[in-house]
Amino acid sequence: MLEIRHVVKQFGKNVTAVDDVSLHLTRGVLGLIGHNGAGKTTLMQMIATLTKPTSGEIIFQGVDIVKSPDAIRTRLGFLPQDFGVYPNLSALEFMQYFAALKGVRDPERIRYLLELVNLTEHAQRSAAAFSGGMRRRLGIAQALLNDPDILVVDEPTAGLDPEERLRFRNLLSELGANKLVIMSTHIVSDVESVASELAIMRNGKLIGFDTPENLINRAYGQIWTVKLANADVEAMRQRVQVLHTQRQGELVLFRIAHATQPHADAELVQPNLEDALMAQRYSLQEVA
Repeated sequence: MLEIRHVVKQFGKNVTAVDDVSLHLTRGVLGLIGHNGAGKTTLMQMIATLTKPTSGEIIFQGVDIVKSPDAIRTRLGFLPQDFGVYPNLSALEFMQYFAALKGVRDPERIRYLLELVNLTEHAQRSAAAFSGGMRRRLGIAQALLNDPDILVVDEPTAGLDPEERLRFRNLLSELGANKLVIMSTHIVSDVESVASELAIMRNGKLIGFDTPENLINRAYGQIWTVKLANADVEAMRQRVQVLHTQRQGELVLFRIAHATQPHADAELVQPNLEDALMAQRYSLQEVA
């Protein structure tokens, strides 16, 4: 459905935001993972034709959208990280306005989408008075107005409470059954249960692309826990990559990523996705 070929985006002479990224994507949920500044938003903006690559190609259904952006715009839904609403419009009026902009003339489509994101009862309320979670749901509704083949959402759960985050993740998971959903986040739990594939970025580069299951499987045998006295804490930090610490009375529980047993008392544990991503990140960093 979408192919990204050796895409580079430079700002000025010294800043390379995206550095030679290539991906081949089909339907499902792609989790685009990386810390702030990794290049995720810039890559998504290029897919959404909001900015052009310095070099490279982005191919949608055989057409290079860098040269012909209209080929994807009618088939694309986009929810930016900073999604604003108009202060004088109700949720229904907001949807009607964007429907007109996108050439959607079916009022049933608007009613269906407001119901999909659980905003039917609030359709007549001012969108400016919505909570953060309600605004994000309204944002995903407007992104779906044209029934897009590709849905791009940038940090969709930023600032949401746990219940809203869960509802949003479930919605994106359902949409991924029939569409390509590209979801950017630095919160691993947001994609752990919904992403069919993960693309991991650091400093503009793609450093990993695989399924969550494969990433976790590769981390087996590398994640350890051990309890140490306070006096031994600093020495352990200097020797290995510490993923997490938890103080337990007079001892400190370490969770560690290491290829071999880091301490005589260390025990192997089953990795989770965050463990796997951290283990990969640091192993790649050491190789580089």
